[in-house]
Amino acid sequence: MHQEVAQWFRQTARDLPWRGDCSPWGVLVSEIMLQQTPVVRVQPVWEEWLERWPTPAAFAAESPAEVLRAWGRLGYPRRALRLHAAAAMMVEKYDGAVPDTFAELLALPGIGTYTAAAVAAFAFGRRETVVDTNIRRVHARLVIGQALPAPALTSAEMKLAAELLPADPAESVEWNAGVMELGALVCTARSPKCDLCPVREQCAWIKAGQPEPTYIPKGQPWAGTDRQVRGAVMAVLRAAEAPVHADLLWGPATEQDAAAAHLAHPAGVAAALGKLHDLNTHAPQLRRALAGLVTDGLAQHSEDGYQLPR
Repeated sequence: MHQEVAQWFRQTARDLPWRGDCSPWGVLVSEIMLQQTPVVRVQPVWEEWLERWPTPAAFAAESPAEVLRAWGRLGYPRRALRLHAAAAMMVEKYDGAVPDTFAELLALPGIGTYTAAAVAAFAFGRRETVVDTNIRRVHARLVIGQALPAPALTSAEMKLAAELLPADPAESVEWNAGVMELGALVCTARSPKCDLCPVREQCAWIKAGQPEPTYIPKGQPWAGTDRQVRGAVMAVLRAAEAPVHADLLWGPATEQDAAAAHLAHPAGVAAALGKLHDLNTHAPQLRRALAGLVTDGLAQHSEDGYQLPR
């Protein structure tokens, strides 16, 4: 099974810039960006980031406001601030280098067990148990015979992943990457391409007759949610070069407000404000979104208005 997945991976794997000859910093940035975000959206932003900030020290020296602007529309912008804090710790504690062990990586701000294991494995060749959504799904079908893994990661899944991990560090890295790629390209959640699977003859799910899932996964809603409103407000603040007065955020601007906004802000602010206003957000929801952004450190509020953190 290890050999078949490894051979398939060598022949089929996507040519992604954070694979192969990539710095540990580049691997770490990719892992943070790829959380809950597809490759097609991440790759152009990742390339811009690595060109602009090729090292943790370069990134740590940047302002939080510029970090959030560069993050753009990747979503969950707190990831960017946590990465910024992690880079600062690398400068302070590791001479600007990405630490190379699971324990040291896990101690960085915003780095969880998955990210620590993935960076230790893919950046430094460590033998670590890497378990993401794609890997969980492949393990569930290939070994257990279930259409989907449990809704939340279980200790039994982690134990299985550890048992499946090859003893040789290099082989373990390739196994982790290969199973992850298999889940992303072939053993997908909704339309698996079983005829293309290199281990279909060993798949417990196929042998069981491909039983249906025991539950229906629910995607996260977007339209009308606080997340949508927060994202629209963040788009306004990213476009602005000065604090945005609260009156401009609450509703369609009067001619006087529009003239003032035109003088104080770039043209992109008006477009972002228009999209925010088109949501027809109720006052309590907008108030909640603004308060949440300030609490999360994604925005600052003063008598002049709201702006990105400085």
